Amino acid sequence: MKLAQDIILAPVITEKATDGIAFKKYTFKVATDANKAEIAAAVEELFGVKVAAVNTINMKKKPKRVGYHAGYTAAWKKAIVTLTADSKTIAFFDGMN
Repeated sequence: MKLAQDIILAPVITEKATDGIAFKKYTFKVATDANKAEIAAAVEELFGVKVAAVNTINMKKKPKRVGYHAGYTAAWKKAIVTLTADSKTIAFFDGMN
């Protein structure tokens, strides 16, 4: 069994992600091998909230170059977690709005 801290890696702070906070949708960078059930359980354990739905997206690597050197960004997995209507908000994101 994986720990919740190993599944939820970081919050995603973008303009689109912060717009979802008003609708109780929170975006996280998660482990690439985590499934939706594990992500929901980890968010409930870490933040003490009730999860209604989890949507996941595999973010593909993108080509980048710096001068002569070319390479790729790392591939990662993003999860958009929707909380239930009666659930409390996640305190970390309260200052973002």
